[in-house]
Amino acid sequence: MDEERALYIVRAGEAGAIERVLKDYSDKHRATFKFEPTDEDKRKKLCEGIFKVLVKDVPTTCQVSCLEVLRILSRDKKILVPVTTKENMQILLRLAKLNESDDSLEKVSEFPVIVESLKCLCNIVFNSQMAQQLSLELNLAAKLCNLLRKCKDRKFINDIKCFDLRLLFLLSLLHTDIRSQLRYELQGLPLLTQILESAFSIKWTDEYESAIDHNGPPLSPQETDCAIEALKALFNVTVDSWKVHKESDSHQFRVMAAVLRHCLLIVGPTEDKTEELHSNAVNLLSNVPVSCLDVLICPLTHEETAQEATTLDELPSDKTTEKETVLKNNTMVYNGMNMEAIHVLLNFMEKRIDKGSSYREGLTPVLSLLTECSRAHRNIRKFLKDQVLPPLRDVTNRPEVGSTVRNKLVRLMTHVDLGVKQIAAEFLFVLCKERVDSLLKYTGYGNAAGLLAARGLLAGGRGDNWYSEDEDTDTEEYKNAKPKEELLKPMGLKPDGTITPLEEALSQYSVIEETSSDTD
Repeated sequence: MDEERALYIVRAGEAGAIERVLKDYSDKHRATFKFEPTDEDKRKKLCEGIFKVLVKDVPTTCQVSCLEVLRILSRDKKILVPVTTKENMQILLRLAKLNESDDSLEKVSEFPVIVESLKCLCNIVFNSQMAQQLSLELNLAAKLCNLLRKCKDRKFINDIKCFDLRLLFLLSLLHTDIRSQLRYELQGLPLLTQILESAFSIKWTDEYESAIDHNGPPLSPQETDCAIEALKALFNVTVDSWKVHKESDSHQFRVMAAVLRHCLLIVGPTEDKTEELHSNAVNLLSNVPVSCLDVLICPLTHEETAQEATTLDELPSDKTTEKETVLKNNTMVYNGMNMEAIHVLLNFMEKRIDKGSSYREGLTPVLSLLTECSRAHRNIRKFLKDQVLPPLRDVTNRPEVGSTVRNKLVRLMTHVDLGVKQIAAEFLFVLCKERVDSLLKYTGYGNAAGLLAARGLLAGGRGDNWYSEDEDTDTEEYKNAKPKEELLKPMGLKPDGTITPLEEALSQYSVIEETSSDTD
């Protein structure tokens, strides 16, 4: 009934009546996502009627009402086939200011029309394969990048940027060819990085260092949404960029990593929005070549160095471990380096563990990132080792028992999800410099058995990667308990079914095999 009345007015009424009836329709169906199949034909005709109104010279408010209803109707995939034509797509591109190459965004009154047109395009492109194909034919990605350049530094048009970026994300998600076009032809990496810089209001203090105001206000909801959409689009653009091919690539990735470091050190309007922002930053950091992740940490300034020295002098001389990591003026410092961003990643990882669900999607990206950072950058590894695997003092409880980060990670080593337990074990193994004896000290043999078996290290030894030699960190408590660790010796079954140390069991099977080979 609603569609019939709206269709009648759209076909025969004047602009004011059309605006009123369509506004009533959108108000009533704003939250509608499932439609009655019996009214499908009426909705198709209403869409066609709306496009005929949009080509006329009607007031801006009428255009907005038309586009709002079109956005609602475009949630229904079944009605899009007859209305998704090249002509109709071009109507929406024109209204979204995606056709004019030199037209600047000066008329504020047109902004609602641009935003609603972009929203319609997002729905239509997502729900229609025909629209996706037309997007390639109409070179929509290039048009979106051009619109972004127009509004790059214009903070009062965040909604336009947000839905432009969302559409760019959808295109690069649905068409892998567009990723390459965005990366190279359209220079999407520097463009989208600059969008993030603008959203975060970054002020550079050095080539890859930005000023952080810990007492500053949180990002606004609009800035946060815009940044999240830019992060998602950048992820698609860089998804195959694990290897740096040129020096210019290395510089671009370092700038992006520095922007992401800034992102990790700021907060959104709510805790949930902050987590979503940081989650997308983690995903994008996973695409950055590991050699470029050194910008996540940076040397202290002269002032910070003086503050650190003061803090170290204030610590008791016997607190050697605590003297390596100090907190001064909200800055996490280790070995003369600012480790704030790494500390945020570590806290983010622990929160994801504490959630207790969706480990593969929510936890493995940050665990993989921390593992690769630790493998490639010594200071990061040493800092994380200090935080996750401090000198062992509790030698009475099993490694998986307790509430420390170590205990939580050790529990994950026996998780039912193979991918989760592998990356958790790999992270701890790298922190131990891939030394089996060190890993066993912190995790126990049973928890580490899966990783060691996969690497052929059940009998001991170390992994293939080289790490610098650090001083012994064994505590007196551990040294006293170490002789009692015979109960952690690897065991095996003898031919008679009894348990014996693994070496003895293997030797007995060897004797049997030799004996059996002597007899025909």
